[in-house]
Amino acid sequence: QLMVIGEGPGADEDAQGQPFVGRAGKLLDRMLLAAGLQDRVLITNTVFWRPPGNRTPTDAETQMCLPFLLRTIELQKPDVIVCLGATPAQRLTARTDGILKLRGKWVTANVSGRNIPLLPTLHPAYLLRQPAQKRLAWRDMLSLRQMLDAH
Repeated sequence: QLMVIGEGPGADEDAQGQPFVGRAGKLLDRMLLAAGLQDRVLITNTVFWRPPGNRTPTDAETQMCLPFLLRTIELQKPDVIVCLGATPAQRLTARTDGILKLRGKWVTANVSGRNIPLLPTLHPAYLLRQPAQKRLAWRDMLSLRQMLDAH
């Protein structure tokens, strides 16, 4: 029902071969649990390997992985997509704004002819560095819950 898309694996994720298993993943788990969404989610990334130095993936890297991400969305048929951070939101909406401008505003992703509600929000790794911003992410989780309950 819900697909959560992050940027790319960090060191823990790269080592374990699973998305969001490190500190940011534990925060994401707590966020989904608090919103009652933990059993309704598939989590993936925009790129599937850790960029050197844990840097933001380049446009070329995200464009290379985009067909695989779009196919995953097509096969999973989520009712709603949540993008964690600017990179996945920008790739799926063709917008160039930063995440602080994008977050909390519902937009539509068109994947294989399906219009899917998409909510950009703050990445859990950002929230670990900026804990005061958790209030914004919580608002987004409440909005997400409302949207899923309407489906």
